[in-house]
Amino acid sequence: MKLIHKFRQNGYNFLLDVNSGSIHLVDDIAYDVLDHYESGIESALEKLSSDYSADDISTAFEELRELEEAGVLYTDDIFPSTDTFLSRKPVVKAMCLHMAHDCNLKCRYCFAGQGDFNGPKGLMSLEVGKKALDYLIANSGSRRNLEVDFFGGEPLLNFEVVKQLVDYGNQEAQKHNKLFRFTITTNGVLLDDEKIEYINANMHNVVLSLDGRKEINDNMRLTLNDKGSYDVIVPKFQKLVSERPKDKFYYIRGTFTRHSMDFGKDVLHFRDLGFELTSMEPVVDHNENEYALTPEDIEKVNAEYERFAKDYLEIRKTDRDFKFFHYMIDLSGGPCAIKRISGCGAGLEYLAITPDGDIYPCHQFVGNEDFRMGSLFDEKISFPAEITDQFHGCNVETKDDCKGCWAKFYCSGGCHANAYNFNGTVMKPYSQGCEMQKKRIECAIMVEAALKLEELEQMDNEN
Repeated sequence: MKLIHKFRQNGYNFLLDVNSGSIHLVDDIAYDVLDHYESGIESALEKLSSDYSADDISTAFEELRELEEAGVLYTDDIFPSTDTFLSRKPVVKAMCLHMAHDCNLKCRYCFAGQGDFNGPKGLMSLEVGKKALDYLIANSGSRRNLEVDFFGGEPLLNFEVVKQLVDYGNQEAQKHNKLFRFTITTNGVLLDDEKIEYINANMHNVVLSLDGRKEINDNMRLTLNDKGSYDVIVPKFQKLVSERPKDKFYYIRGTFTRHSMDFGKDVLHFRDLGFELTSMEPVVDHNENEYALTPEDIEKVNAEYERFAKDYLEIRKTDRDFKFFHYMIDLSGGPCAIKRISGCGAGLEYLAITPDGDIYPCHQFVGNEDFRMGSLFDEKISFPAEITDQFHGCNVETKDDCKGCWAKFYCSGGCHANAYNFNGTVMKPYSQGCEMQKKRIECAIMVEAALKLEELEQMDNEN
């Protein structure tokens, strides 16, 4: 299927050829002629003669034809066929270890309840953690780099076992010619100098949860005694980030709700606090919750994405170290074909392990017994086909809503858990998420294109 997408933003006219990934900046004439290109030059001349001269229309039409002949416009789908894709045998490459089904905050929007995923509270034992790492190594095939996220609840509630698992994982990885890259996700309440030093030495990445401005954060992220958490955690996050080695990653990750649809101000607040690597995710919850985003809110949310993109562009012109996750996009290569088609790999390449050793497709399915895949303590671990087949057959070439979508190779079909929670199936994406994702992609393209144009202009001036 040949797909194109055109859009205007911040004074630029963009034309995206979906299958090749080619992005073109075009003038107003070519932008308008494109609507009539497939109908032929006569249609373009008839429909646009009151706006442009015949020569200008013909010239624009010919330029578009040259792009098509060059293989960067109206290109065929070059990605693997569905049959070829479904016949592949994926290997496990990443795990989310639920170190604690318990938490020392009670965030109002938490999808995991108060960290217990609507089940009994508990901490992962060293035995369960070792079995998980052993399983990951044994089922990773020839893949060398393996990802492990220490998650919760709040994993710092079980920090001694985290440290023991890092040591064990590194020892076992060396035996099997593997390399673990560890991540920890924390709300920061229990951070102290010792934990900060250890995390900065041993964690490839760290995700720090903060929603931005004090009043925004403290409205949603509450301590157990119903106080705001901002004053407790911000100094600790600042210390961790200030001491973090430059070759390791971190993200300040926030969540915006219906109460903070001016979330661009919260991202700028992150920068004021000294944080360079930032993320701000839309809350995902059903409409009956007063903080949830509704379909009526999406227009306002997308307007904020566009508004903030202009602020972000101006910052990036002088500060390339400051980054907003959703506006980071690779226009030169991008992810591999498998990643573009299948997404996160939940239930196949990525698994979540509970404190008791139960196995789920990802952390957001934990607690839903319909998606329990088995246990690390099973005599023979064999995942139910009725679960794995759902994920194996779920990709942008099999989802009806994705096949003709211009954004499919950027979003890879969206979050499986959100799709299931809102539509009862992983095969139908969460529509509100789709609309916001499309706007973020457009913003990201605008920012990167504008920066590239500025670089080219500087080069021309220097020459």
